[in-house]
Amino acid sequence: MKMRIRHWAFALAAATTLLGGVAQADPVTDKLKATLEARLGSDAQVKGIAKSPVAGLYEVNLGSQIIYSDANGDYLLLGDLVDAKSRKSLTEARLADLNRIDFASLPFANAVKVVKGNGARKIAVFSDPNCPYCRQLENTLKSVDNVTVYTFLYPVLSPDSTVKAKAIWCSADRAKAWEAWMLDRRAPSGGSCDTAALDSNLALGQKMNVTGTPTVFLADGRRLPGAVPAATLDKELSAVR
Repeated sequence: MKMRIRHWAFALAAATTLLGGVAQADPVTDKLKATLEARLGSDAQVKGIAKSPVAGLYEVNLGSQIIYSDANGDYLLLGDLVDAKSRKSLTEARLADLNRIDFASLPFANAVKVVKGNGARKIAVFSDPNCPYCRQLENTLKSVDNVTVYTFLYPVLSPDSTVKAKAIWCSADRAKAWEAWMLDRRAPSGGSCDTAALDSNLALGQKMNVTGTPTVFLADGRRLPGAVPAATLDKELSAVR
């Protein structure tokens, strides 16, 4: 029995060593990351590098964008990598996967909550009060039923956006004030209150690479940028598992 235990322990140690070797950083990607950070400077933040499906071509994750590079960082390709057989954008799919979020971990207390129908389906929206596409999305949501919408006020377009966002957040009925402004253009008249939630929303959006409004997040963590048409939104909501 002792011999068997020793043999098992030795095998476990060997496996651990092997796995540790596999988990080690790739020297090529590490060097390429350093090279690109030096060459791109403040123009881009390299969040990660991985091998692409094309031999010799590396995927460079810039957060809101994916570009491609050779192993030395001498040449860059901008644009989508497309599967010729399926004609699907591998870049788009990969970016969606990299930017998937943990929906349940969102700070919903910092959002304006609107429940439509039974509210069974859920989305989170980062929205600016002065964004015309956000207003378009709000009009679209009128025809989408059985959904709970968590709107994270994300005033990034102008100083007035911040003024409007604070007035909405400080209203007695935030949901009513938000819809009144976005749908009917009735200016919010909320007083003063603690608006730290708005600062938190800005920091959260930047962390999650929310670079435009509106940005919609589904309950499975996927994002839908822009004013999504009602049919598309309903289809994507139905696809959430």
